[in-house]
Amino acid sequence: MLQKNGLGWAMTKTHDAVMPLPASEGFGMPAEWDAHTRTWMCWPSRLEAFGNQERFLRAKQAYARVARAIAAFEPVSMVACAEDAAEAKLATGGKAEIVDMAIDDSWARDTGPTFLKDGKGRLAGVKWRFNAWGEKYHPYTNDAALAGRILTRQNVQAYEAPLTCEGGALHSNGHRTILTTEQCLLNPNRNPDLSRSEIEACLRDYLGAQKIIWLGGVFSDDETDGHIDNIACFIAHARVLVGIPPKDHLDWEPVQGALRVLRAAHVQNGDRIEIVELPQPAKTRNAWTGKLMAASYVNFYLAKGAVIMPAFDDAHDEEARSILTDCFPDRDIMQIDALDIVEGGGGIHCITQQEPLP
Repeated sequence: MLQKNGLGWAMTKTHDAVMPLPASEGFGMPAEWDAHTRTWMCWPSRLEAFGNQERFLRAKQAYARVARAIAAFEPVSMVACAEDAAEAKLATGGKAEIVDMAIDDSWARDTGPTFLKDGKGRLAGVKWRFNAWGEKYHPYTNDAALAGRILTRQNVQAYEAPLTCEGGALHSNGHRTILTTEQCLLNPNRNPDLSRSEIEACLRDYLGAQKIIWLGGVFSDDETDGHIDNIACFIAHARVLVGIPPKDHLDWEPVQGALRVLRAAHVQNGDRIEIVELPQPAKTRNAWTGKLMAASYVNFYLAKGAVIMPAFDDAHDEEARSILTDCFPDRDIMQIDALDIVEGGGGIHCITQQEPLP
C-alpha cells in the first residue's frame, strides 16, 4: 500500500508501519562514472521490437558484442530466460555470467533497478513502477518484477517507489542533481494522477535529489517519450554533454530549448553548468517501423576505465569518438556498431545498467 505522508511518498506495511525513505536513510543516486561491481544486461527476447527474425538475430549479435566489450573491463551479468540461456552463453563467448530470470524485453536500463549508495558502504536500489513505456508492449509482467528480483538476488535493500519511471529517464551527477525530461515523466501515459511537484518530491525522496533540472520540448523519440539518455547526460559534477542534431532534424528546436535551460541552470551547490556539444549523426535514418531512428552518440556506457560508445556508419562517427576521448581522457574508447540495437528502439546505454560499488 502506498501513501503520502508529511515527509513525502512512502510504502506502508501491515499495521501502517511506514518504511523509511531512501533519502532519509542517507542514500542517493551515484554518478555513472563511479566504480562498478558489475554491469547488468538482458538478452533480447521480444521479437516484436525488431520486426523479423533476421533483425532479431542481428540484435542478439550486437548485444553480445557489447557484453564482450564491457567484460574486458568489468564483470557482466546477462539476464536471460531459461530457454535462451544456452544461446546467450554461446554468443557472449563465456564472457558474461548468465542469470536465469524470466523477462519480457531486453532494456536493462529501464527495467533493472536504479542503484543507490549512502557513501558509508551501503547499497540500495529503487524499484520503479513499470508499464512498458506507457503500455506500448504486452506482456510486461516479468519486466515489471525484474528490478525486485535483481535486488533480492544481490541481497540489496529495495525501495518501491510510487512512480512510473524508467532508468533511461534519469541522469545523476552523483551530487544530488538529477537531469530528466518533461516529455517522459509528465506524460499522462506514465503518471496521470501526479503533478510536477509531486513527481519532484518522489525523486527527492527516492534518489536523494536536491536539484532537478527539467528539459522541456517534444523530442522525436516517441518510443521512450523523450528519455534523457538519448538527449543529454552529465559527464562531470557540473558538465553536461548535449547531442546536437542537424538543423533539418525534428529534434533541432527541442535541443535548442534544452540548451537554453542548461545555460541558465545550476547544479545543487550553485555551480553553473558547462555544456559540451556533441554532433549527432549527419545521416537521418528510419527504423524498420518507419519511424525516425533514435540514433544518438549520447547513448553510451561508462564501464571501468572505458567508454562503450555507438557507431552508426556515419560521417560523424569519428568526430563523436574524438569528443568523447577529450571528455574522458583516462578511459579507453570502444566504439561498437549500434544500428542493429537502435532498430529495436534503444541504444548501448539503454541495454546496460551499472551496479555500483557500495
